[in-house]
Amino acid sequence: MKNVTKLVAALGFCALGSVAALHAARAQQRPTGRARDFQVRPALHSIGYAGLWRGQAFLSVDDFLVKAKQLGYDAVALMAKRPHVSPFDYDDNARKALRQKMERLGLKLAFLAGYTDFTVGMERQGIPYVEMQAVYVRELAKLAHDLGTDMVRIFTGYEQTGIPYETQYGAVLEGLKMAGREAARYGVTLAVQNHHDIALHHDAMYWLLKEVNMPNVMAGWDAWSPTMEGQTQEQIRAGVRKMQPFIVNTIAADYVKLPRFKYEPGLTNYAPQETVMRAVPMGKGVVDYKTFFGALKEIGYHGYITYEMCSILDGGGSIENLDRTARAFLEYMKPYGASRAAVSANP
Repeated sequence: MKNVTKLVAALGFCALGSVAALHAARAQQRPTGRARDFQVRPALHSIGYAGLWRGQAFLSVDDFLVKAKQLGYDAVALMAKRPHVSPFDYDDNARKALRQKMERLGLKLAFLAGYTDFTVGMERQGIPYVEMQAVYVRELAKLAHDLGTDMVRIFTGYEQTGIPYETQYGAVLEGLKMAGREAARYGVTLAVQNHHDIALHHDAMYWLLKEVNMPNVMAGWDAWSPTMEGQTQEQIRAGVRKMQPFIVNTIAADYVKLPRFKYEPGLTNYAPQETVMRAVPMGKGVVDYKTFFGALKEIGYHGYITYEMCSILDGGGSIENLDRTARAFLEYMKPYGASRAAVSANP
Protein backbone atom coordinates (compact mmCIF):
# COMPACT_ATOMS: atom_id res chain seq x y z
CA MET A 1 0.00 0.00 0.00
CA LYS A 2 2.97 2.36 0.42
CA ASN A 3 3.40 2.52 -3.35
CA VAL A 4 -0.27 3.39 -3.75
CA THR A 5 -0.01 6.17 -1.19
CA LYS A 6 2.99 7.62 -3.01
CA LEU A 7 1.12 7.47 -6.31
CA VAL A 8 -1.89 9.29 -4.91
CA ALA A 9 0.30 11.97 -3.32
CA ALA A 10 2.25 12.49 -6.53
CA LEU A 11 -0.91 12.88 -8.57
CA GLY A 12 -2.51 15.28 -6.13
CA PHE A 13 -5.92 13.62 -6.41
CA CYS A 14 -8.98 14.92 -4.62
CA ALA A 15 -10.55 12.60 -2.04
CA LEU A 16 -12.66 10.83 -4.64
CA GLY A 17 -9.68 10.33 -6.94
CA SER A 18 -7.64 8.95 -4.06
CA VAL A 19 -10.28 6.36 -3.31
CA ALA A 20 -10.36 5.35 -6.96
CA ALA A 21 -6.59 4.90 -7.06
CA LEU A 22 -6.58 2.80 -3.90
CA HIS A 23 -9.40 0.67 -5.28
CA ALA A 24 -7.48 0.07 -8.52
CA ALA A 25 -4.52 -1.36 -6.65
CA ARG A 26 -6.60 -3.55 -4.35
CA ALA A 27 -9.13 -4.94 -6.83
CA GLN A 28 -6.59 -6.60 -9.09
CA GLN A 29 -5.36 -9.71 -7.33
CA ARG A 30 -1.91 -10.62 -8.57
CA PRO A 31 -0.79 -14.27 -8.52
CA THR A 32 -0.12 -15.46 -5.00
CA GLY A 33 2.83 -17.73 -5.79
CA ARG A 34 0.90 -20.70 -4.35
CA ALA A 35 -0.35 -23.36 -6.76
CA ARG A 36 -3.27 -24.17 -4.46
CA ASP A 37 -4.71 -20.71 -5.17
CA PHE A 38 -4.97 -21.31 -8.91
CA GLN A 39 -8.52 -20.52 -10.07
CA VAL A 40 -9.68 -19.57 -13.53
CA ARG A 41 -12.92 -18.46 -15.03
CA PRO A 42 -13.69 -18.52 -18.77
CA ALA A 43 -14.87 -15.40 -20.56
CA LEU A 44 -15.79 -14.77 -24.21
CA HIS A 45 -14.43 -11.81 -26.17
CA SER A 46 -16.99 -9.96 -28.29
CA ILE A 47 -14.44 -9.50 -31.07
CA GLY A 48 -15.31 -13.05 -32.14
CA TYR A 49 -18.69 -11.79 -33.35
CA ALA A 50 -17.66 -8.33 -34.58
CA GLY A 51 -17.57 -9.07 -38.33
CA LEU A 52 -14.03 -7.74 -38.69
CA TRP A 53 -12.29 -10.51 -40.61
CA ARG A 54 -13.12 -12.09 -43.94
CA GLY A 55 -16.36 -14.07 -43.75
CA GLN A 56 -16.94 -13.41 -40.04
CA ALA A 57 -20.55 -13.05 -38.95
CA PHE A 58 -21.62 -9.92 -37.06
CA LEU A 59 -23.70 -9.62 -33.92
CA SER A 60 -24.67 -6.43 -32.17
CA VAL A 61 -23.50 -6.01 -28.58
CA ASP A 62 -26.91 -6.93 -27.20
CA ASP A 63 -27.13 -10.02 -29.41
CA PHE A 64 -23.60 -11.02 -28.46
CA LEU A 65 -24.44 -10.88 -24.76
CA VAL A 66 -27.42 -13.15 -25.28
CA LYS A 67 -25.29 -15.47 -27.40
CA ALA A 68 -22.54 -15.68 -24.77
CA LYS A 69 -25.06 -16.65 -22.11
CA GLN A 70 -26.67 -19.24 -24.38
CA LEU A 71 -23.26 -20.78 -25.06
CA GLY A 72 -22.64 -21.23 -21.34
CA TYR A 73 -20.48 -18.24 -20.46
CA ASP A 74 -21.02 -16.14 -17.36
CA ALA A 75 -18.38 -13.53 -18.22
CA VAL A 76 -17.52 -11.51 -21.32
CA ALA A 77 -14.95 -9.03 -22.57
CA LEU A 78 -16.22 -6.22 -24.76
CA MET A 79 -14.37 -4.68 -27.68
CA ALA A 80 -14.10 -0.97 -26.88
CA LYS A 81 -14.33 0.36 -30.42
CA ARG A 82 -16.85 0.35 -33.23
CA PRO A 83 -18.85 -1.62 -34.15
CA HIS A 84 -19.19 -2.68 -30.49
CA VAL A 85 -18.70 -0.56 -27.37
CA SER A 86 -17.04 2.66 -28.46
CA PRO A 87 -17.07 5.42 -25.83
CA PHE A 88 -17.98 7.75 -28.69
CA ASP A 89 -21.36 6.01 -29.08
CA TYR A 90 -22.25 5.20 -25.47
CA ASP A 91 -23.68 8.12 -23.52
CA ASP A 92 -24.79 7.85 -19.89
CA ASN A 93 -28.15 6.30 -20.77
CA ALA A 94 -26.61 3.74 -23.13
CA ARG A 95 -24.05 2.76 -20.50
CA LYS A 96 -26.72 2.30 -17.89
CA ALA A 97 -28.82 0.19 -20.25
CA LEU A 98 -25.85 -2.00 -21.21
CA ARG A 99 -24.87 -2.58 -17.60
CA GLN A 100 -28.44 -3.46 -16.69
CA LYS A 101 -28.65 -5.92 -19.57
CA MET A 102 -25.49 -7.72 -18.41
CA GLU A 103 -26.89 -7.85 -14.88
CA ARG A 104 -30.20 -9.29 -16.09
CA LEU A 105 -28.35 -11.97 -18.02
CA GLY A 106 -26.09 -12.75 -15.07
CA LEU A 107 -22.97 -11.79 -17.04
CA LYS A 108 -19.84 -10.28 -15.50
CA LEU A 109 -17.70 -7.91 -17.53
CA ALA A 110 -14.14 -9.22 -17.31
CA PHE A 111 -12.60 -6.20 -19.00
CA LEU A 112 -12.91 -3.66 -21.76
CA ALA A 113 -10.56 -4.28 -24.69
CA GLY A 114 -8.82 -1.06 -25.67
CA TYR A 115 -6.79 -0.60 -28.85
CA THR A 116 -3.77 1.63 -28.32
CA ASP A 117 -0.52 2.23 -30.19
CA PHE A 118 1.66 4.78 -28.42
CA THR A 119 4.13 4.98 -31.32
CA VAL A 120 1.60 5.67 -34.07
CA GLY A 121 2.21 8.91 -35.97
CA MET A 122 5.65 9.57 -34.48
CA GLU A 123 6.94 10.56 -37.89
CA ARG A 124 4.61 13.57 -37.69
CA GLN A 125 6.41 15.71 -35.13
CA GLY A 126 4.25 18.30 -33.46
CA ILE A 127 1.12 16.15 -33.35
CA PRO A 128 0.45 15.01 -29.73
CA TYR A 129 -0.32 11.39 -30.57
CA VAL A 130 0.79 10.06 -27.17
CA GLU A 131 -1.52 12.50 -25.42
CA MET A 132 -4.36 11.54 -27.76
CA GLN A 133 -3.87 7.86 -26.91
CA ALA A 134 -3.88 8.67 -23.19
CA VAL A 135 -7.12 10.63 -23.57
CA TYR A 136 -8.65 7.59 -25.31
CA VAL A 137 -7.60 5.39 -22.40
CA ARG A 138 -9.10 7.89 -19.96
CA GLU A 139 -12.42 7.61 -21.78
CA LEU A 140 -12.15 3.82 -21.71
CA ALA A 141 -11.47 3.89 -17.97
CA LYS A 142 -14.57 5.99 -17.37
CA LEU A 143 -16.58 3.67 -19.62
CA ALA A 144 -15.26 0.62 -17.77
CA HIS A 145 -16.18 2.16 -14.42
CA ASP A 146 -19.68 2.93 -15.66
CA LEU A 147 -20.13 -0.62 -16.96
CA GLY A 148 -18.95 -2.26 -13.75
CA THR A 149 -15.44 -3.51 -14.46
CA ASP A 150 -12.10 -2.28 -13.14
CA MET A 151 -9.88 -3.49 -15.99
CA VAL A 152 -9.00 -2.14 -19.42
CA ARG A 153 -6.72 -4.06 -21.77
CA ILE A 154 -4.27 -1.92 -23.77
CA PHE A 155 -1.20 -2.33 -26.02
CA THR A 156 2.26 -0.73 -26.18
CA GLY A 157 3.26 0.29 -29.72
CA TYR A 158 4.38 -1.05 -33.09
CA GLU A 159 8.01 -0.28 -33.90
CA GLN A 160 8.29 2.32 -36.67
CA THR A 161 11.06 2.40 -39.26
CA GLY A 162 13.36 5.39 -39.40
CA ILE A 163 12.83 6.42 -35.77
CA PRO A 164 15.34 5.52 -33.02
CA TYR A 165 14.15 2.67 -30.84
CA GLU A 166 14.76 4.61 -27.62
CA THR A 167 12.57 7.44 -28.90
CA GLN A 168 9.76 4.99 -29.51
CA TYR A 169 10.29 3.21 -26.21
CA GLY A 170 10.18 6.58 -24.46
CA ALA A 171 6.85 7.39 -26.11
CA VAL A 172 5.39 4.09 -24.87
CA LEU A 173 6.73 4.74 -21.38
CA GLU A 174 5.30 8.25 -21.33
CA GLY A 175 1.98 7.03 -22.71
CA LEU A 176 1.59 4.26 -20.15
CA LYS A 177 2.31 6.65 -17.28
CA MET A 178 -0.14 9.22 -18.57
CA ALA A 179 -2.79 6.59 -19.21
CA GLY A 180 -2.18 4.96 -15.84
CA ARG A 181 -2.71 8.23 -14.00
CA GLU A 182 -5.98 8.85 -15.84
CA ALA A 183 -7.23 5.28 -15.31
CA ALA A 184 -6.50 5.48 -11.59
CA ARG A 185 -9.03 8.28 -11.27
CA TYR A 186 -11.74 5.73 -12.04
CA GLY A 187 -10.31 2.85 -10.02
CA VAL A 188 -9.24 1.05 -13.20
CA THR A 189 -6.21 -1.15 -13.78
CA LEU A 190 -4.59 -1.25 -17.22
CA ALA A 191 -3.59 -4.72 -18.40
CA VAL A 192 -0.81 -4.27 -20.98
CA GLN A 193 -1.03 -7.18 -23.40
CA ASN A 194 2.09 -8.69 -24.97
CA HIS A 195 0.90 -7.99 -28.49
CA HIS A 196 2.66 -4.99 -30.10
CA ASP A 197 6.37 -4.87 -30.96
CA ILE A 198 7.65 -2.69 -28.12
CA ALA A 199 8.41 -4.81 -25.03
CA LEU A 200 6.94 -7.96 -26.56
CA HIS A 201 9.35 -10.37 -24.84
CA HIS A 202 8.86 -11.08 -21.15
CA ASP A 203 12.25 -9.63 -20.17
CA ALA A 204 11.45 -6.39 -22.02
CA MET A 205 7.90 -6.19 -20.67
CA TYR A 206 9.11 -6.80 -17.12
CA TRP A 207 11.63 -3.96 -17.50
CA LEU A 208 8.99 -1.64 -18.98
CA LEU A 209 6.41 -2.22 -16.24
CA LYS A 210 9.07 -1.83 -13.57
CA GLU A 211 10.04 1.48 -15.15
CA VAL A 212 6.40 2.60 -15.29
CA ASN A 213 6.19 1.69 -11.60
CA MET A 214 2.46 2.24 -11.08
CA PRO A 215 0.22 -0.13 -9.11
CA ASN A 216 -2.55 0.03 -11.69
CA VAL A 217 -0.40 -0.63 -14.79
CA MET A 218 -0.04 -4.40 -14.94
CA ALA A 219 0.23 -7.12 -17.60
CA GLY A 220 -2.24 -9.11 -19.63
CA TRP A 221 0.12 -11.99 -20.39
CA ASP A 222 -0.70 -14.43 -23.21
CA ALA A 223 0.81 -17.65 -24.54
CA TRP A 224 0.43 -17.19 -28.27
CA SER A 225 2.90 -14.30 -28.67
CA PRO A 226 5.78 -16.25 -27.03
CA THR A 227 4.89 -19.18 -29.28
CA MET A 228 5.14 -17.02 -32.39
CA GLU A 229 8.45 -15.69 -31.09
CA GLY A 230 9.70 -19.28 -31.20
CA GLN A 231 10.07 -19.71 -27.46
CA THR A 232 10.64 -23.18 -26.00
CA GLN A 233 8.56 -24.75 -23.25
CA GLU A 234 11.10 -23.70 -20.64
CA GLN A 235 11.21 -20.14 -21.99
CA ILE A 236 7.40 -19.90 -21.87
CA ARG A 237 7.42 -21.18 -18.30
CA ALA A 238 10.24 -18.80 -17.37
CA GLY A 239 8.32 -15.90 -18.88
CA VAL A 240 5.27 -16.59 -16.74
CA ARG A 241 7.42 -16.88 -13.64
CA LYS A 242 9.20 -13.62 -14.43
CA MET A 243 5.96 -11.78 -15.06
CA GLN A 244 4.30 -13.08 -11.88
CA PRO A 245 4.38 -9.69 -10.10
CA PHE A 246 2.37 -8.11 -12.91
CA ILE A 247 -0.02 -10.70 -14.40
CA VAL A 248 -3.69 -9.81 -13.88
CA ASN A 249 -5.21 -11.07 -17.13
CA THR A 250 -4.70 -13.47 -20.04
CA ILE A 251 -6.37 -13.98 -23.42
CA ALA A 252 -6.36 -17.36 -25.17
CA ALA A 253 -6.42 -18.35 -28.85
CA ASP A 254 -4.83 -21.22 -30.74
CA TYR A 255 -3.19 -21.29 -34.18
CA VAL A 256 -1.58 -23.51 -36.77
CA LYS A 257 1.32 -22.56 -39.01
CA LEU A 258 0.80 -22.72 -42.77
CA PRO A 259 4.06 -22.83 -44.78
CA ARG A 260 4.60 -20.19 -47.47
CA PHE A 261 6.91 -20.25 -50.50
CA LYS A 262 7.74 -17.77 -53.25
CA TYR A 263 8.52 -18.96 -56.75
CA GLU A 264 11.96 -17.91 -58.08
CA PRO A 265 11.83 -18.19 -61.91
CA GLY A 266 15.61 -18.01 -62.33
CA LEU A 267 16.00 -21.07 -60.10
CA THR A 268 12.87 -22.91 -61.17
CA ASN A 269 12.37 -23.36 -57.45
CA TYR A 270 10.60 -21.96 -54.43
CA ALA A 271 12.14 -19.84 -51.66
CA PRO A 272 10.71 -20.36 -48.18
CA GLN A 273 8.88 -17.40 -46.61
CA GLU A 274 7.59 -16.66 -43.12
CA THR A 275 4.68 -18.92 -42.18
CA VAL A 276 1.16 -17.55 -41.96
CA MET A 277 -0.89 -18.28 -38.83
CA ARG A 278 -4.52 -19.44 -38.93
CA ALA A 279 -6.81 -19.74 -35.92
CA VAL A 280 -8.13 -23.15 -34.86
CA PRO A 281 -10.14 -24.37 -31.86
CA MET A 282 -8.28 -24.56 -28.55
CA GLY A 283 -6.02 -27.59 -28.34
CA LYS A 284 -5.85 -28.04 -32.11
CA GLY A 285 -2.91 -25.74 -32.76
CA VAL A 286 0.73 -25.18 -31.87
CA VAL A 287 0.35 -22.94 -28.82
CA ASP A 288 1.61 -24.85 -25.79
CA TYR A 289 -1.22 -24.19 -23.36
CA LYS A 290 -0.34 -27.21 -21.28
CA THR A 291 2.95 -25.53 -20.35
CA PHE A 292 1.44 -22.05 -20.11
CA PHE A 293 -1.52 -22.97 -17.93
CA GLY A 294 0.74 -25.19 -15.87
CA ALA A 295 2.97 -22.19 -15.23
CA LEU A 296 -0.04 -20.05 -14.33
CA LYS A 297 -0.99 -22.70 -11.80
CA GLU A 298 2.53 -22.71 -10.34
CA ILE A 299 2.37 -18.96 -9.68
CA GLY A 300 -1.16 -19.11 -8.24
CA TYR A 301 -2.96 -17.16 -10.96
CA HIS A 302 -6.61 -16.57 -10.21
CA GLY A 303 -8.65 -14.67 -12.73
CA TYR A 304 -10.23 -14.76 -16.16
CA ILE A 305 -9.01 -16.64 -19.19
CA THR A 306 -10.75 -14.94 -22.09
CA TYR A 307 -11.23 -16.68 -25.42
CA GLU A 308 -11.02 -14.65 -28.62
CA MET A 309 -11.65 -15.46 -32.26
CA CYS A 310 -10.02 -12.43 -33.87
CA SER A 311 -8.62 -13.79 -37.15
CA ILE A 312 -9.43 -16.20 -39.98
CA LEU A 313 -10.80 -19.31 -38.26
CA ASP A 314 -10.74 -22.94 -39.38
CA GLY A 315 -14.25 -23.72 -40.59
CA GLY A 316 -15.11 -20.14 -41.52
CA GLY A 317 -16.92 -17.29 -39.84
CA SER A 318 -20.51 -18.47 -39.81
CA ILE A 319 -22.48 -18.16 -36.59
CA GLU A 320 -22.62 -21.95 -36.38
CA ASN A 321 -18.84 -22.32 -36.58
CA LEU A 322 -18.18 -19.45 -34.18
CA ASP A 323 -20.61 -20.98 -31.68
CA ARG A 324 -19.09 -24.43 -32.08
CA THR A 325 -15.59 -23.07 -31.51
CA ALA A 326 -16.65 -20.98 -28.49
CA ARG A 327 -18.28 -24.03 -26.89
CA ALA A 328 -15.14 -26.06 -27.55
CA PHE A 329 -13.17 -23.58 -25.44
CA LEU A 330 -15.40 -24.24 -22.43
CA GLU A 331 -14.84 -27.97 -22.83
CA TYR A 332 -11.11 -27.47 -23.24
CA MET A 333 -10.90 -25.52 -19.99
CA LYS A 334 -12.69 -28.08 -17.82
CA PRO A 335 -9.55 -30.11 -16.97
CA TYR A 336 -7.98 -26.91 -15.66
CA GLY A 337 -10.75 -26.53 -13.13
CA ALA A 338 -12.37 -23.64 -14.98
CA SER A 339 -15.58 -22.72 -13.24
CA ARG A 340 -18.30 -20.29 -14.15
CA ALA A 341 -18.09 -19.07 -10.55
CA ALA A 342 -14.44 -19.75 -9.78
CA VAL A 343 -13.35 -16.15 -9.25
CA SER A 344 -14.98 -12.90 -8.27
CA ALA A 345 -16.23 -10.34 -10.75
CA ASN A 346 -12.99 -8.43 -10.22
CA PRO A 347 -10.23 -11.08 -10.17
